[in-house]
Amino acid sequence: MQIVETSNEGLKRAYTVTIPAKDIAARIEGEVAKIAPQVRMPGFRPGKVPANLVKKLHGPALHQEALNTAVREAMDTLLAKHQLRPAMQPQVALGEGYDEGKDAELAVSVEVLPTIAVPSFEGLTLEKLVVEVAEAEVDEQVARLASGAKSFSDAKKGKKAETGDQLIIDFVGKLDGVEFDGGKAEDAALEIGSGRFIPGFEEQLVGVKVGDEKTITVTFPEDYPAENLKGKVATFDVTVKAVKVPGDTKIDDDFAKNLGLESLDQLKGLLRGQIEQELAGLTRTQMKRALLDQLAAGHDFDVPPSMVEAEFNQIWAQLQQEAQNEPDPAAAMAEIEAEKEDYRTIAVRRVRLGLLLSEIGQANGVEVSGQEMQMLVAQAAQQYRPEDRQRFAEFISQDPLAAAQLRAPLFEDKVVDFLFDKAAVTERTVTREELQAAIEAEETAAPAEKPAKKAPAKKAAKKEEAAAEEKPAKAAKAKAEKPAKAEAAPKAEKAEKKPAAKKAAAKK
Repeated sequence: MQIVETSNEGLKRAYTVTIPAKDIAARIEGEVAKIAPQVRMPGFRPGKVPANLVKKLHGPALHQEALNTAVREAMDTLLAKHQLRPAMQPQVALGEGYDEGKDAELAVSVEVLPTIAVPSFEGLTLEKLVVEVAEAEVDEQVARLASGAKSFSDAKKGKKAETGDQLIIDFVGKLDGVEFDGGKAEDAALEIGSGRFIPGFEEQLVGVKVGDEKTITVTFPEDYPAENLKGKVATFDVTVKAVKVPGDTKIDDDFAKNLGLESLDQLKGLLRGQIEQELAGLTRTQMKRALLDQLAAGHDFDVPPSMVEAEFNQIWAQLQQEAQNEPDPAAAMAEIEAEKEDYRTIAVRRVRLGLLLSEIGQANGVEVSGQEMQMLVAQAAQQYRPEDRQRFAEFISQDPLAAAQLRAPLFEDKVVDFLFDKAAVTERTVTREELQAAIEAEETAAPAEKPAKKAPAKKAAKKEEAAAEEKPAKAAKAKAEKPAKAEAAPKAEKAEKKPAAKKAAAKK
């Protein structure tokens, strides 16, 4: 086999690989000898069919299999001989005019991962902003629970409903006078002002009393989940069966016991723990962004264009999908289109950080254990139907790249924790507002990498902006952690997800 390098520019390589015809022929003869004992033909005893007849009968299939095997082995030899770490699957093209009996000439193009100098951790400094849980915040959470657990009792006869009261109603929804599916209910409990029903529904029931029958008119939101109701004007025939007023919920041990706990102190302890966990998450986000900013500032190596393109396509697809959910999809799309190159810059940063974190992790023995991987697979399998979860687990076990991508977020967290341990960390106590302000400041600290957001409509862009800082490219980490083979095994189909159930038409 002959290998000739034809191009070497940046991270791109190109080669011509020639596989001699005699090597392919030898593989065919080997396959013939292997299958001949199993071939059955009329007039011949089992296992006694002549090799030339076997070749005549199965020739095209045997030749294709021999060629495929020769190409796979040639790619493995190429990668090993030139010590290449492919960023993406190498592109292999068989020369035109090839036929059985001729040398096979392959044109191979491949992008390789950059050589990254593992950084020194000397001088790595981080500030950890810590928020202490205020007792007032715990009390606020308790009060919120009590508000959600409020009880209602029948109002005095003839009372007109006010905001905060509860109605027991029957209703029938109609479009152009015709009842529609999902728009009917009996004995429905509705707290006026709760916002559970579509805009305008609850407000029109202020002032009703028991026995009233009222027809109200509402317009379904443009983003309503039921396609046949989006933006449509509908009427609802409402019958009021009861008006109830809220009662005061006393916050004491009995209240906690109704929630299945032993005391109010235990309830407060649980809520304090939840708040502490939330604040710890915010603190980690702030530290992680500061860490990534330092890493990004100190490393400016080339990244494979194909990986950047793959990352950008993932970002862009998410932005497009979320723009379609905006009140004005066309305006939202125009807005992100204007900043398309900024998002491509974000993709470059994410790929670079992903490769850098992977290199740091590998150089320092950071790894995801087999037991941890099993937990990841089990967690990811929960999104599929029970009967398809085993298929998903088999798919992950058979596809190295899919497994690496599933492993990547946990691998990243472990590398980040490793770097936290190596950094000189100073701690400062701040308020929740100061911590959130610090996170937001880090989000917009590098305008060239993170486009500023102007309009509320750009929820999708804002989310992606934050993701650019929190989540270096998974594909980059997966590739660097476990480079793809020259020829990947066919992927198993993913288990089909169960479609989500539709909500009742009258409810949000």
